[in-house]
Amino acid sequence: MKIYNVLGIMSGTSLDGLDLALCRFSKAGREWQYNIVKAATISYPEYWHDQLLNAHKLSLTEFLLLHRKYGQFLGEQVNKFCADGLNPELIASHGHTIFHRPSEGLTFQIGDGAALAATCQITTVCDFRSFDVALGGQGAPLVPIGDELLFGNYDYCLNLGGFANISYRLNNHRIAYDICPVNTVINYLASHAGYAYDDKGEIGRSGKIIVPLLEALDSIAYYDAPPPKSLGREWLEQYFMPLISNSRYSIPDRIRTVYQHIAGRIASSISKNKQTMLITGGGAFNEFLIELLKEMAGCKIILPDETLIKYKEALIFAFLGLLRYNREINCLASVTGAKTDSSSGLVYLIKKR
Repeated sequence: MKIYNVLGIMSGTSLDGLDLALCRFSKAGREWQYNIVKAATISYPEYWHDQLLNAHKLSLTEFLLLHRKYGQFLGEQVNKFCADGLNPELIASHGHTIFHRPSEGLTFQIGDGAALAATCQITTVCDFRSFDVALGGQGAPLVPIGDELLFGNYDYCLNLGGFANISYRLNNHRIAYDICPVNTVINYLASHAGYAYDDKGEIGRSGKIIVPLLEALDSIAYYDAPPPKSLGREWLEQYFMPLISNSRYSIPDRIRTVYQHIAGRIASSISKNKQTMLITGGGAFNEFLIELLKEMAGCKIILPDETLIKYKEALIFAFLGLLRYNREINCLASVTGAKTDSSSGLVYLIKKR
């Protein structure tokens, strides 16, 4: 039985840090097994936080230079992470999404894979979304192939990151889509109260629901559209942020209302005859939000160990990279709406001497 050691790298839209997870995969028959050997989250220095936050405002030349520089930064972080003797044979890097407008054929995850591979001298897979978008798909979500092959024993897999996305089987096909914003919005509001995030949901817990705001959020047209569908910064800035930026309402009340909106959108996305929902991502540590979900979702909520909560996306991107390296399908048309399934990602091959 062959064993693969793959390092997955993930940077989420909420900019809460860079996740690295060295994962060990093996396959017995048709069943994949995984183990997270080592994982770490690297908080972004102020420079990189600001650069990534404002990258969409740069000129083309400045943007491409930052793309390369960020790839080198990723390679340097890999070197530090592996300094104690770790020796992954493959890196799978998601990069950091700056543009995502699949209806216009555009998606871009900053972090040049060539610069990354050259810096750490390890074969690297990157740019997982572009091929699917070229095939007419959303380029997202990509995690569902991992949900299907690694976590298929759960009725639902829900990730609470910058956005909430869900994955499940329907009529023998894997279905997945972005539900609504989560940490991108909560962190934004919390920052206006002097906090980096709402620890355990306590700010929101102290607030009251603003009924007109909740009704306005629930009325956003995206929620009535059927999957496949996905969300990005552009949608957030155009449709969501203007509604929650009304300073007539207190920060606790706005956060409380957004929590109610999130829980309601998730609850409306699931079928009452399903039994189990695995929840991962930073939002899984938000005790108040989880309480609301338990009240409203109508199914058994499962919170795994802390390592899987924090690093499931990095784990699955490591898996996506492995599938791409082995020329196996890693992107599902039933999820993205593309013309066909595909094996997506650019491979920068480092030949060992």
